[in-house]
Amino acid sequence: MASKKRFLIVIEGLDGAGLSTQAALLARYLRDKDEEVILTKEPTTSPIGNLIKAALKHEWNPSPLALQLLFAADRAHHLQNEIEPALRENKIVISDRYILSSLAFGSIDVDQEFLIQINSKFRKPDLTFIIDTPSEVCLKRINENRATVELFEEERRLEKVRKNYIALKNHFKNTFIINGDREKEEVFKDIWGVFHLLYV
Repeated sequence: MASKKRFLIVIEGLDGAGLSTQAALLARYLRDKDEEVILTKEPTTSPIGNLIKAALKHEWNPSPLALQLLFAADRAHHLQNEIEPALRENKIVISDRYILSSLAFGSIDVDQEFLIQINSKFRKPDLTFIIDTPSEVCLKRINENRATVELFEEERRLEKVRKNYIALKNHFKNTFIINGDREKEEVFKDIWGVFHLLYV
């Protein structure tokens, strides 16, 4: 594989849906094909990203609007300092979460049209995978792997977020919903199949 065009690929979905696993599998597969890949995620490890993570862990309590503005600020920093430089260097960027996370999660408490507006100037992804995993399955995985539950990680709220993701399927072109309630290898097989169909 020796593609000339470089891509911003985004993996989206609920916490516990398997986003980090699928992002890592795709990165490894592409690197095995001699592609240069940057694997990144949001929130970032910047000071803004760390503020967000602290809020998600209930260490401080910003208003829903303040939290979403922080997400947008973190994304602007992410683009300027990591995503855009990597794309200019002809690398493939795989981001674990991006704009749709703000629209799906944030619109539980903040007007979605406002969230669309504050994210409207950011680079659009070339390819998005929404890993669609039932909220009860996600919570079971979270409880098995973590000692604490973060903001949004309650079944009723997660089910709303899941519906939001499905409704946002057409927000960006080349967005694909992948059934995440399967073994990770089966999920990845579908992801790679879509990428191969579109770009190889």
